Amino acid sequence: MIAITSKFPLKPNAAYGVKVAAQLVLPFERRQKSRLRAVLSTGEEAGVVLTRGTILRGGDWLVASDGRVIEVVAAPEAVLHVECATPLELTRAAYHLGNRHVPVQVGDGWLRLCADHVLEDMLKGLGARVSPLEAPFEPEAGAYGGGHHHHEDEPSRGARIHEYGAHDHDHSEGHDHAHGHGHGHGHDHAHCGHDHSHDHGHPRDHAHPHEHS
Repeated sequence: MIAITSKFPLKPNAAYGVKVAAQLVLPFERRQKSRLRAVLSTGEEAGVVLTRGTILRGGDWLVASDGRVIEVVAAPEAVLHVECATPLELTRAAYHLGNRHVPVQVGDGWLRLCADHVLEDMLKGLGARVSPLEAPFEPEAGAYGGGHHHHEDEPSRGARIHEYGAHDHDHSEGHDHAHGHGHGHGHDHAHCGHDHSHDHGHPRDHAHPHEHS
């Protein structure tokens, strides 16, 4: 097994003349993990052990134990592409998603989030145009640059539009979380890139009493 323990020391740039030896293709859920096993594009198995809190982004370069450079590729996954008739309506949609601690990718006049039928219905109720897509998911890193900690290995959970890095909370800490999320739906939607085969060990870091199906 190839060990990958560090990121390339400089920002990836083809001008460096670095030869990329293989690619590591991962959905966002797995790119938030600082410790994981994966298979490279060459078919080789790799063990990734990075600094806790590391979030990998598509285009990042990693350095393998044998000196090879590995490129991170954001895998396409099921997302919802959200557009609105006016900037005000798009801002309102972003606000309501943020109020539910939803990782959101922000583009020029659009938002993207993990496919979720409950949130899709909410957005349509706000007047948004919602389209299902298969696309790489790169949510915002958050204004504070930190991470929503994950019990499994304590790295960042990923971007949250709702002060994502500012509250390393457990949701049992006395705030009642009754902000309209509608947890009675059983949370049966799939999180982007959520690979139940990787010993995830739920609970997620926010310990609402709901079940992932």
